[in-house]
Amino acid sequence: MKILVTGGAGFIGSAVVRLAISRGHEVVNLDALTYAACLENVAPVADSPLYAFEKADIRDPDALASVFARHKPDAVMHLAAESHVDRSIDGPGAFIETNVMGTYNMLQAARAYWEAEGRPESFRFHHISTDEVYGTLGATGQFTEETPYAPNSPYSASKAGSDHLVRAWHETYGLPVILTNCSNNYGPYHFPEKLIPVIILNALAGKPLPIYGDGSNVRDWLYVEDHADALLLVLEKGAVGRSYNIGGENERANLELVRTICAILDRLRPGDKPYADLITFVPDRPGHDARYAIDPTRIRTELGWRPSVTVEEGLERTVRWYLENEAWWRPLQTRQGVGERLGKA
Repeated sequence: MKILVTGGAGFIGSAVVRLAISRGHEVVNLDALTYAACLENVAPVADSPLYAFEKADIRDPDALASVFARHKPDAVMHLAAESHVDRSIDGPGAFIETNVMGTYNMLQAARAYWEAEGRPESFRFHHISTDEVYGTLGATGQFTEETPYAPNSPYSASKAGSDHLVRAWHETYGLPVILTNCSNNYGPYHFPEKLIPVIILNALAGKPLPIYGDGSNVRDWLYVEDHADALLLVLEKGAVGRSYNIGGENERANLELVRTICAILDRLRPGDKPYADLITFVPDRPGHDARYAIDPTRIRTELGWRPSVTVEEGLERTVRWYLENEAWWRPLQTRQGVGERLGKA
């Protein structure tokens, strides 16, 4: 296939780009190169004849129309989004503009192209979203594809809005869409404002390891390369109009996760004292969801997918990658907002 990937210079998008090209797909990477994007993420495939890059913003309808007309993709994988919850608390407007209006622009551009091409049955618009649209869980239970939406942050509300637009474009206009909602991703090339890279890099610098509240918030951790594999499988074999929840089947409380990272660093890069001594509890995030957990039954039974990496294996790989790739993460620490506590509201 020729796949148009939006946000392909970001964390998850670049994993999709690298994997798709390794499997012989053509990829058009459309990215506005905002603060969290990094073209080094796709450097391993940038010289491939299967790869093309378009610097364009999903908030620009004319630019999108031009990209569709010139490249004529067989499918769209829409990953471009503002994604950092703390930033959404401080500046929600950018999340509405990019995640809601940007998705609207993508849907309109894809619909116009699809109709101009004669509404091919093989075309797909795959919208990649988050489990945060479902809100928060108590101590038990899991999110299914039928869980009612109940977003609690400006970020998750903007993603919920984009999900609804995608569904509506399928029901109203017949656009062949597929949706996926994933749990928390981690792994190589993770921008250093999210929890796991913050902990790794702060530990290496001897800085406090900040944990919100008491560290009891639980997330289901999904290794990014497993996620990319699931996304391509859904694109190729998922049912039109259907949604699939993609989870790592690896629930961990934040405090437990951080202690695991510290233990790996103690072994791989030992310091004068245990890295866990740097753990510091900080005021909680406003509206902080207590627990996320995904029921992956649908994608497992319908498409035969399961994650291949446990959280312990994935964290080991991730820590090693950061230790070996300082030339990648060091320059990113000077970007706006990195290393600051955002979202205190």
